[in-house]
Amino acid sequence: MNKPFYVTTSIPYASGTPHIGNAIDWLYADTIARYHKQQGEDVIYSAGSDEHGSKIYEKAEELGKKPEDFIESVVPVIQQSHELINSRYTHFMRTNSKQHISIAQKLWKLMGDDIYKSAYEGWYCVGCEEFKTDTEVKANKGVCPDHDKAYEKIKEENYFFKLSAYTNQLEQLIESGEFEIVPENRKTEILNVIKGGLTDISISRPKKKLPWGIPVPGDKDQVMYVWFEALMNYITLLDFPDGDDFKKYWPTNIQIVGKDNLRFHAAIYPAMLLSAKLPLLKRLFVHGHLTVNGKKMSKTVGNIVDVEEIVKKYGTDAFRYYFLRHIPSHADGDFSWERFDAVYHGELAGQLGNAVQRVASMINRYQQGVIGEFPNPGHDTAPYHEAVANQQFDRALEWVWELVKGLNVYLEQQKPWQLAKELDETHLRDVLAACVGDIMQIAELLQPFLPSTAETIEKIFHDGYVHNYSGVLFPRIEE
Repeated sequence: MNKPFYVTTSIPYASGTPHIGNAIDWLYADTIARYHKQQGEDVIYSAGSDEHGSKIYEKAEELGKKPEDFIESVVPVIQQSHELINSRYTHFMRTNSKQHISIAQKLWKLMGDDIYKSAYEGWYCVGCEEFKTDTEVKANKGVCPDHDKAYEKIKEENYFFKLSAYTNQLEQLIESGEFEIVPENRKTEILNVIKGGLTDISISRPKKKLPWGIPVPGDKDQVMYVWFEALMNYITLLDFPDGDDFKKYWPTNIQIVGKDNLRFHAAIYPAMLLSAKLPLLKRLFVHGHLTVNGKKMSKTVGNIVDVEEIVKKYGTDAFRYYFLRHIPSHADGDFSWERFDAVYHGELAGQLGNAVQRVASMINRYQQGVIGEFPNPGHDTAPYHEAVANQQFDRALEWVWELVKGLNVYLEQQKPWQLAKELDETHLRDVLAACVGDIMQIAELLQPFLPSTAETIEKIFHDGYVHNYSGVLFPRIEE
């Protein structure tokens, strides 16, 4: 039986078109899933849509629609966004599904000893779907910087979760590495938060103020706070507690989130699991944010990165390559159209595409398309596998690209075109076969990262002949 592997990623609100941060989440998850599948493991890659809360209710009202009708128009957009970047999830959990609602209520009951009702007064941001501290509100001068909207002062009776009760346990689990958080700076960041003392959190809203949500078990006047129940999707998707998937795949091997979701996934979510007496996820991978030409993305500034625009112009694998190699996996990164174009033409077209084109063309020209047997190049791939295992995708691709550059150097050194002129057929055949061996290993290593490119390369050279070669892997893009 193949070893089970479960990778999850945070789910976007079903309130509009997913943004570049969502795409990066999915890109990392998809790469991990493809890599582990390539290693022979039985992989689940979960995705989904977050379909409750104030944001969705207000958006639906604005459009004159019922929330349930509104989300039906948005969820296909989320799924199409996955397709756009070739993100091949195996499971998709909608939080308004009967399965999620039913199991979320079961989980609420399991956490019952840590849930109590009390009055609450504080600041709330509809855009974030999150209560804010007085410190945050003061620092931002009363206006959410992400949504350019004033915080609302709310006073109401809600249910609370005893997050404070898990302060010491979470600290110990994270410090020991039993609950692993990477990179190290994010581990340090959340430990500082936990050591400062966790406070109990509000986990419900009055139904009269928010009619759109999952009803609290035993209280028809309250609905679950959207962030609280959305975190359960990683469990509800597996049909907890009796489903075969839950028994086989839980706990999660790797959960992927952006750094803005650190507190929810590194403190609140694991505390919920501990309360429900469930094993914790094994590793939380936290990636950074994206700037554009050194500036924070903003609709006001007009510098939002449009995933579809990039893919339509340069192709899916070019998108995947840039964001996997040239955006640091463990830190913030920057995007610019100029840099993207330079990478596309210099590295993808100029180095990889050019090498494949030259080798295939010379085999067709000098050997009538016959490669013969090609050797295993025997490169030590341990650094590549180590980088992938540590979710350092930029380093893994950097290592692969050393092979690409090495292949181009080898071609210049051996000069097969000169060997052809000299009628040194044996040496020529050996040189070109060695090149194909390198290319095929490069394709194998690229499969999790650039699946379409890897598949095309393998089809060209797969059985000792050059097949169906069009001549261009990455065509020149004219402005």
